[in-house]
Amino acid sequence: MDEHLKSSRRRAGKQLRPSSQSGQPKPRSKRRFKSGTVALRQIRKLQKTTVLLIPKRAFQRLVRELAYNITRSDIRFQSSALEALQESAETSLTKLFEDTNLCAIHAKRQTIKPEDMTLARRLTEKVG
Repeated sequence: MDEHLKSSRRRAGKQLRPSSQSGQPKPRSKRRFKSGTVALRQIRKLQKTTVLLIPKRAFQRLVRELAYNITRSDIRFQSSALEALQESAETSLTKLFEDTNLCAIHAKRQTIKPEDMTLARRLTEKVG
């Protein structure tokens, strides 16, 4: 680079980015958020929605497999019945995880443990 170009850039207040040996500018590193920030953003986003989180086909296979294991015969389900089962299952799981999280918070932890889930289940059995 000739001297005139360097001095004009300095006067304009621009700084030259350091470059690698090949003459190419260094790629900028990707922005990293603090741990937990993205998880909290996802939680808030999912709490605002009412969509089902478990894939429908996977849930249907599970229900049909459980029904077959219990009755040893193929049972047919209406699609509305499967939707109602899935809605109920997801609501119950969400409530269980909320209670589990409260148990972890009560123990002054941010991470849930299996004991928290056991306690949450025992408390909900007693109450309702």
